[in-house]
Amino acid sequence: MKIKNVIIVNDSNFISGGEDKVAIQSANMIVNSYNDINVYFFSNNNICNSSLDKKVISVRNDMKIPLEDSHKIYGAIRGIYNNKNKKFLLKFLRKFNSNDTVIHVHSWTKSITSCIFDVADKFKIPLVLTLHDYFTVCPNGGFYNYKQEKICNLRPCSIKCAISNCDSRNYGFKVYRILRQYFYNKSVKKIKYAISISKFSEDILKKYLNKNCQIKRIYNPIDFDINARRSNPEKSDFFLYVGRVSKEKGVEIFCDAITRANAKGIVVGDGNYKEELEKKFDNIIFEGWKNSNDVKKIMKNARCLIVPSKWYEGAPLTPLEAMQYGIPCISSANNATVDYLKNDVGMIYKNEKELINLIKKCGDDTIIENYSKKSFNYIENQWKKQNYANELMELYCNILNESKK
Repeated sequence: MKIKNVIIVNDSNFISGGEDKVAIQSANMIVNSYNDINVYFFSNNNICNSSLDKKVISVRNDMKIPLEDSHKIYGAIRGIYNNKNKKFLLKFLRKFNSNDTVIHVHSWTKSITSCIFDVADKFKIPLVLTLHDYFTVCPNGGFYNYKQEKICNLRPCSIKCAISNCDSRNYGFKVYRILRQYFYNKSVKKIKYAISISKFSEDILKKYLNKNCQIKRIYNPIDFDINARRSNPEKSDFFLYVGRVSKEKGVEIFCDAITRANAKGIVVGDGNYKEELEKKFDNIIFEGWKNSNDVKKIMKNARCLIVPSKWYEGAPLTPLEAMQYGIPCISSANNATVDYLKNDVGMIYKNEKELINLIKKCGDDTIIENYSKKSFNYIENQWKKQNYANELMELYCNILNESKK
C-alpha cells in the first residue's frame, strides 16, 4: 500500500510544551522529506501558527479548551468526551481512503478527547498514538501522588486509585479525571499501534494497554547544534539544573544536595516553587526563565547537568542537549534520562545520599573529562544519525499494510 495522506492530530497547533513541538516537527519533517504525501495537521484552536511549514495543510476546529469554558459544567462534559469535535472529525475524515491514509495522534486529552479513536475506528483508518505521557492510562497523567510527593504504585482507576487524593489541584478535580479516564478506557482499548518515546516509559505503560497493541520505540527528534563542539566541563565549577521549578521536578533535592556537598549550583527555569527555594537556599543562583540561546550559553559552561526528577518523566530532552557539548549528566533513577546514561555514559542515583556522593566524585577533573568525552561521542555516534521522518514513514507503511491483511 502506498501512503498518500498523513494526518497529524494534536490538541494545539502552537508550541506550549514538548508534545506540541514534536507534533509540529513531525508534520514539517514529513512534508519536507516526502513531496508526494499530503500532510494535514488537525488541532482544536483558532491560532494561525507560523511554526507549521506552509506546505502542511492546517485543519482547525476553532473552539476553547473545554476546562477553560465559562460554562464550567458544559466544559467539563466536553472535556470527558467532545461530541462537537466528533461531529467535525466525522465530516473531515469522511473524504479520506483508509487504504492510503494514516492518522498519527500526539496530544488529545486537553481538547480533542478520545473521540478521535472512535471516529478513526468507524472509518477503519489506521491510527498510531505517540505515548508522550501517562494520561493514556493514569488519571493524573504521571503515576505520581502530588499531595504525598512520591511515585504512585496504585493500579490506575482501581478503587484505591479512585479514593486517593493525588491530584495536583484538589480531590474534586481527581474525581473529574477518574470519570474521564473510565470513559477513555473504552476508546483506548481500540488502539492497535503506539509509539513509545523511551524504554523507561514503555515498560510502565505497556502492561496497561490493549494486550494486542503493537508498540514501536521511536525517540523524539532533537534540534542538535550542527556546530557543537565538546566544551571543557572539567574547567568549570558549577552544577546545573534546567527546567520547571516545581516540587515533582526535584529542584529542592538538587539544591539540598549541592549545599551538602559544598558545591556551586545554578538553577535555570521558573515555576511556583522558585520563590520559596530562593529564600531557603541563598547559596544557589536562580537565573529564572531564559530563552533557548541563553540556556545553551549557560549549559556550555557547566561542569555537570543534574536531572533530579521525583516523578516518571517520559523522555526529557535537556540531557541530550547538554551531552552534545560534552556536559556529563547525573540523573535520578525515576525518569527516562536513564535510557541515555546506560553503559557508563552518565551517572544514576537512587537517593539523595548517592547524589551527594556523585557530586563530590565529580570534583575530580579527570572523572569529569572522562564522562564528558563519553557523552559527546554518544551523541555524535548515535543520536545525530537519527532520521525521525524516515522512522515514522517506515512505521506508517507497516501499519497500513498490516491493517489491510
